[in-house]
Amino acid sequence: MAKVAALKPAHVTGSGPGGKIEIGDIRSKLHEIKGGVEETTDSAKPYALAGGIAAVVGVVALAFILGRRRGRHRDTWVEIRRR
Repeated sequence: MAKVAALKPAHVTGSGPGGKIEIGDIRSKLHEIKGGVEETTDSAKPYALAGGIAAVVGVVALAFILGRRRGRHRDTWVEIRRR
């Protein structure tokens, strides 16, 4: 069996005294992460919108086709014969 290496914590230093992490460090990192997420979502919005529209059109078309088929099966045929 292969040995699993123990995970060592990353050496992180903050801006506080003695390299301690302060609230400002956490806030700046969260703003950095948020900026990356916003860029990604902004570039994905047109694709998501197009996919959503395609899905709605597909569902409506499927409902139309299935409803039309069901209606044809339920049609009543009355045969009139003249004597």
